[in-house]
Amino acid sequence: MTPRTATVSRATSESRIELSLDLDGTGRSQISTSVPFFDHLLTAFAKHSLTDLTVTAEGDTEIDVHHTVEDIGIALGRAIAQALGDKSGIARYGDALVPLDEALAEAVVDLSGRPYLVHSGEPGGFEFHLIGGHFTGSMVRHVFEAIAYNAAMTVHLTVRGGRDPHHIAEAEFKAFARAFRQAKALDPLVDGIPSTKGAL
Repeated sequence: MTPRTATVSRATSESRIELSLDLDGTGRSQISTSVPFFDHLLTAFAKHSLTDLTVTAEGDTEIDVHHTVEDIGIALGRAIAQALGDKSGIARYGDALVPLDEALAEAVVDLSGRPYLVHSGEPGGFEFHLIGGHFTGSMVRHVFEAIAYNAAMTVHLTVRGGRDPHHIAEAEFKAFARAFRQAKALDPLVDGIPSTKGAL
């Protein structure tokens, strides 16, 4: 089997990112983004999607974490797209419903080649909340936009309930990870590319 790996570098005046992944890993990760709560979320993504992930990043976090977090999302999406290749033999679809204490998040993923994000259900004011002192709730949606558009995947992400912002954000990342794990999986019953169009 051809290794499903990728390495992406991204350097701008706002951040410098080095990211590598292995879609057929065991969930090992080495994450250093200079944004501690985002390190936590990416570690959870790697663990629950069974993706080996290494991220090293630095950026102008003295201004805001926005640039660094967004650029990591872009790099992660691009790496996923590269590692998937022509997507031959994959399951393509995945879904997950994940609780974290009082929070409950649902994710549905289609590795469709069509970038689209539907994101709903976060409670009012979530986007303004500082989590871990650095990471604003608004960044959760922004990261998923960057991943979905750069990986060319369709993602439906719904928060069904929750009160604690930390729990809500983490449940969203874990639900996405579990859905992505199903979608990227190689299915022995799939012959070629799982699309009537012959391409994804």
